Amino acid sequence: MLKVGLTGGIGAGKSEVSRLLVEHGAVLVDADRIAREVVAPGTPGLAAVVEAFGEEVLAADGTLDRPKLGSIVFSDPDRLAVLNGIVHPLVGERSRALEEAAAEDAVVVHDVPLLTENGLAPLYDVVVVVDADPATRLDRLVRLRGMSEQDARARMAAQATREQRREIADVVVDNDVPLEELRRRVEELWDGLVRRARTRRPAE
Repeated sequence: MLKVGLTGGIGAGKSEVSRLLVEHGAVLVDADRIAREVVAPGTPGLAAVVEAFGEEVLAADGTLDRPKLGSIVFSDPDRLAVLNGIVHPLVGERSRALEEAAAEDAVVVHDVPLLTENGLAPLYDVVVVVDADPATRLDRLVRLRGMSEQDARARMAAQATREQRREIADVVVDNDVPLEELRRRVEELWDGLVRRARTRRPAE
């Protein structure tokens, strides 16, 4: 099994690269999606969040009110640490279960937006960074996601720098290109990952 950490700045096209890798046969472990699943209604994770933060973080339909919770934790490092202490172990446990269920020769791609920021590179056999020029990323966020330019710039500034991401990369996928060219680059990436997976020996 080859464990791949996939990351990239907002607007770089990481989600598109992960989608194309899945088309080729990768097993995807999506940290953001798992983080939502572990606090879905009826889960121990949601019960723990409500216990820590109160009923006011629930929406009328019983789901987690993310904007409300965000307004509580992101201006208060201690409260954020409490939330992370609940969610991160659950995400880790679910991620490991998905990984363990994969075939011995699988390429398991962990889609981790904050891989660089959280110093997670050592957890993976290969770190793949999807990169694009800041101007390209800004254009995508404004034109395709409907963000204001100010909001887009603020979100980009809150993440690791382009240089910091490239520093931890084993492979960089340049996504300042049309989709068809990106498909070709991801195909090359996939071929390389499969070769690495085949040359790895099972853990003793």
